[in-house]
Order: sequence, then structure tokens, then C-alpha cells
Amino acid sequence: MADTVREAKRELVATDKPDMQWRIIGGLLGLAVGFCSRKVLTFAWEKATGKKPPASADSPEIGLGEAIAYAVVMGLGMEIARIVVTRSAAKKWRSWKDAAREINP
Repeated sequence: MADTVREAKRELVATDKPDMQWRIIGGLLGLAVGFCSRKVLTFAWEKATGKKPPASADSPEIGLGEAIAYAVVMGLGMEIARIVVTRSAAKKWRSWKDAAREINP
């Protein structure tokens, strides 16, 4: 009885861990999303304000309001993009894995 319980726990833990393929894809996806969303947000900042985004928020030439606004826009924008893309990719990955299990039981 104890052996079957231990075996069931091992199977449960093994299914909870993300496989190595998804870890690699998720990491690469995070890098790509970060790069692309930063470019898009920088472009949007230039179009909205008419000037380049601050290179450093610590610079005394930049007003406090502008530095905070830029930090908020970049933080929210990049995190929202990461969440949306990662969740949709994970959903697609699960559907591919489930389809592969159905084909090769």
C-alpha cells in the first residue's frame, strides 16, 4: 500500500514540473517578447511625447513626472506583453502535447 502511494506521488510531482523543452522555449520567448515590447513602447513614447525616452531615470535633466511616467509605461507594457504571450504560448504548447499523447499513447 505504501509503495503505491509513493509511486502515485512521484507521478503527480513529475506531471507538475514543466518539461525541459518548454523551459527553453519559454526562456527564449521571454527574451524575444522583452526585446520587441521595449522597441514598440519606445516608438510609442516618441510618437506620444515627441521626444526620445529618457536614457536614465536618474538623470537630473529629466523631470520627476516624466521619469515616473516612463517607468510606469515601460513596466506595465512589458509585463502585460510577457503575460499575454507566455500564457497563449503555454496554452498552445499544452494542446500540442495533448495531441501528441493522443497519437502516441
